[in-house]
Amino acid sequence: MNAPWKTGISLALTIAISYTVCALLYALWPVQGIAFLNALFHGLDFGRLQAPQDYGVMTFVGPLLVLTVWGAIVGTLFAWLSGKLHGKSS
Repeated sequence: MNAPWKTGISLALTIAISYTVCALLYALWPVQGIAFLNALFHGLDFGRLQAPQDYGVMTFVGPLLVLTVWGAIVGTLFAWLSGKLHGKSS
């Protein structure tokens, strides 16, 4: 049985990679990114939420850190609870 923190780190890294790819795609093609979100959410207009400022390093790093830490905590908690529910000790 893996330690719960390993699952937490796995989730955190998965989130960090996914967020980085998403941010890169949005930085390269913001108009297409908004159009994709509009289609994904059945026509909601995400263009109204688009910030007037440019997308920069700090706009990327802040959410990346929050999401990564959150992923580590949630993944660890999930693995620990799953182990308890399945009768495995860790």
